[in-house]
Amino acid sequence: MTAAAGRPLPAPLTIAPRPLGIRLRHGVSDALALTWRDLLVWSRVPMFLVFSVVQPVMFVLLFRYVFGGAIKVSGGYVDYLMPGIIAQSAAFASFGTAISLAREMQRGVIDRFRSMPMARSAVLVGRLIADTLRMILTVLVVMLVGYAVGFRFRNGWAPALGMVVLAVVFGLAVCTVSAAVGLALRDEESVGSFGLIWLFPLTFVSAAFVPIASMPGWLQAFAVNQPVTIVIEEMRSLALGGPLALHAWQSAAWLGGMVAVFVPLAVRAYRRPG
Repeated sequence: MTAAAGRPLPAPLTIAPRPLGIRLRHGVSDALALTWRDLLVWSRVPMFLVFSVVQPVMFVLLFRYVFGGAIKVSGGYVDYLMPGIIAQSAAFASFGTAISLAREMQRGVIDRFRSMPMARSAVLVGRLIADTLRMILTVLVVMLVGYAVGFRFRNGWAPALGMVVLAVVFGLAVCTVSAAVGLALRDEESVGSFGLIWLFPLTFVSAAFVPIASMPGWLQAFAVNQPVTIVIEEMRSLALGGPLALHAWQSAAWLGGMVAVFVPLAVRAYRRPG
């Protein structure tokens, strides 16, 4: 086709895609920038971090000194309790993920991020990195409080480190669920209520605080086979000694399945127009 004056039209402008290595490098840089942004927000609102740590510490003290005398387990209740409290603390840290993403979606912050020349994955990855750092802080504080009230690792330092890593990975997997929920519901109050509805029953109907054998028979089948119990039993074996193989592969299957299902759902909810 030619123009009216007989000159050929210019070829359409094409933009060559950037090499994969450059895109990955830019994606990592964008994610770290948003991680730093979240950390700065917390540094300016330090009470958020304080309250994130106070709640699990209260659980440790309440269960240790209020319920501990009534619950009899071999080896002492505090050693039985602490892996469950640590797993619960890591999981409950995901509430912040869901609420923060819902708030930013509701206030239009996510829409502004979408309009910027940045990696689409950076918002989710940056939030998950920041929340992982917050989880590590929470877990370490809870462990120190546990040591103060009598908890001890009885299986060596390497399994103890493995227990901490498993707790953080478990919390990160739950964060992917919370991210998908927060981005899908897009309402801060609804997200907070939803987190209580699904996470509290899973945590309390598990081996976290009491032996499953003490539960009614119809409840034991669910408690034994749900992911919170499986992860906590693996953490307990790492901390105190015991068989690792069975709960290790079951934990890996559950956590890998959660990430595989809910990361794509979170990405889909993030891309959905407001």
